[in-house]
Amino acid sequence: MSAGPMRPMIGPGGAVDPVGEAGAWRNLASANLHPRSLQGLDKVWQVIAGRLDGIKPRRWLFLREASRIVVESRALEHTADAVLRQELLDLREWFRRGRADRLMVRRALALLREAAWRQTGLKPYRVQVAAALALWRGCLVELATGEGKTLSAGLAGVIGGWRGRGCHVVTVNDYLARRDAEQLRPLYRFAGVSVGLVQQEDGPAQRREAYQADVTYLTNKEVSADYLRDRLAMGPTGGLCPALTASIAGEGAAGGGRVVQRGLDTAIIDEGDSILIDEAVTPLIISGDGPNPEQIQAYSQAAEAAGKLVEGEHYRLDRRYREVNFTRGGRQRLRDMLEPEGGIWSGARRREEMVNQALVARHFFLHGDQYIVSDEGKVVIVDEFTGRTMPDRTWRDGLHQAVEAKEGLEIQPEKITLARISFQRFFRLYRKLSGMTGTAWEARREFWSIYRLPVVRIPTHRPCIRKQWPDQLLAGHEEKWERVAQRVEELHQGGRPVLIGTRTIEASEKLSERLTARNLPHQVLNAVRHEQEAMIVAEAGRLKSITVATNMAGRGTDIRPDAEVVRLGGLHVISAERNDVRRIDRQLFGRTGRQGDPGTAEAILCLEDDLFKRYARGWLWRIGRGWMHVPMLGHWLERWLVAGAQKKAARIMRRQREGVLKQDDWLREYLGFARRES
Repeated sequence: MSAGPMRPMIGPGGAVDPVGEAGAWRNLASANLHPRSLQGLDKVWQVIAGRLDGIKPRRWLFLREASRIVVESRALEHTADAVLRQELLDLREWFRRGRADRLMVRRALALLREAAWRQTGLKPYRVQVAAALALWRGCLVELATGEGKTLSAGLAGVIGGWRGRGCHVVTVNDYLARRDAEQLRPLYRFAGVSVGLVQQEDGPAQRREAYQADVTYLTNKEVSADYLRDRLAMGPTGGLCPALTASIAGEGAAGGGRVVQRGLDTAIIDEGDSILIDEAVTPLIISGDGPNPEQIQAYSQAAEAAGKLVEGEHYRLDRRYREVNFTRGGRQRLRDMLEPEGGIWSGARRREEMVNQALVARHFFLHGDQYIVSDEGKVVIVDEFTGRTMPDRTWRDGLHQAVEAKEGLEIQPEKITLARISFQRFFRLYRKLSGMTGTAWEARREFWSIYRLPVVRIPTHRPCIRKQWPDQLLAGHEEKWERVAQRVEELHQGGRPVLIGTRTIEASEKLSERLTARNLPHQVLNAVRHEQEAMIVAEAGRLKSITVATNMAGRGTDIRPDAEVVRLGGLHVISAERNDVRRIDRQLFGRTGRQGDPGTAEAILCLEDDLFKRYARGWLWRIGRGWMHVPMLGHWLERWLVAGAQKKAARIMRRQREGVLKQDDWLREYLGFARRES
């Protein structure tokens, strides 16, 4: 797993320990450094500081410095490998002692640019060097899809690994972590940097060895879960000072032999918008079993009671916030049905909470959209942003059990929380944080206010010549899917490949049925078929290929069009529904027109799309239904509808993320770090 030998760490008292005591001490030392959300004048000043900081010409400065590095690198083309490697190892010692300056960083990147070409066959462009500089300087880099973020992270990762404190390159799934680590391993080895890889199935010993490497590739879920497990292993010491006191008293150092990490020093986040923004709504929770037979039976009873209530008479739905509100008649109906059962149903509040969850599961958590049922009869959550399944995750507060009861499956016991942290708080624990993504500009203010990360937009290596076709707005789903199938058939007959993005598994399967009916051969990429994800996406640029993908499934995999496809106009991307945030639309359209290749993109929408039903203004939606067929007016109505709905959705989700962060602050302040004693 590691490219080089595992170096031991020196623990307290001079004892050699691979991770154990030293890892425990570093984690405990950072435990008291949990950042706190700013309030009042502090928050106002941070906003002002962010605006002032945005004036800095970072993009121009990084590109100018990158140009100098490229020129310096060209002078190394005839340098022998042994000389090149020795100079890299000499620089490593300066970085390890913390004595490197800007000139050394510049020299290091010039050497690494040449080394990357010799070891991997990839020579970083000027924009990739500029991106690596921005990462090293602690920025969130927007580098367009297909511009080579993996190699940019590798250049910055070498310098981060040279410091000897551990550099984590964090991405969204195990496949991308494994692919990137293997692709760049020759470069790391040449530069004297060991590489570790953490995968979901790895045990504690494998994880401990991977974290000991200079650079470790892993997912956001694995690194944060390992942090929480280490905190549980170290016990309720509460910080470094109590642990030191316990150690002096001869009680040992807080579970040092069971921890796997050695502290949180440097992190480079791939797909930063997905990890730092989109997934920040859901906190990471380490839980344990809490069996309660009476409660399990209650979920079935709640589902049965929910089926006897009538929408509009007993309850009303708020689709925007996915909430259910009981009417006075509904509360009385629940009382008449359930209070005679006694026990858990005697209290009105608990009774209404459980049936409310059953109704939420019935109306807002749908099979094929938010979850699927596995062959083993388990509810498996589907990530609404990526379309990927998350078999190791469950909804909390009884929602998972409510969905199981709705589906008539065996109800699993509700979990009890052992440890909890939000991704927002976790990633702010790193001493040095940076990241990259294809779409960051829309969320630049949130990146600054939460993570103090300035966003830098790096231009493309070649001018983007992708053509954006006008959106089409139709009345209903049937008309929309028929238009999509018709457009696919037209393009297929001309030989061009087509990629269609859908928001849900159900939508992808419905479109697949229509394409099959037209005898159009195609591939479907959704959470049900996630194992073939990379292979299907990589082939989406071939002549006459048709690919139906849920949302951003396959993100991180290049689509390279064939030469004949380039001549015909490149890959055509169709968005079958606008997403809640504009960033994800840009990610989908960015799958075509990479590296100066031709390509086209369009959106085919309808007024029954979830975005419009949940977030569009009612009066504008009604006007749209009446005037959408008027050519010019319909076009402007569509733009107003999309822009208004996406702004409202983004505002609501931002408030949800702020709520998660505030709840995290409250739990830490009033409850501290708690665990169950065995």
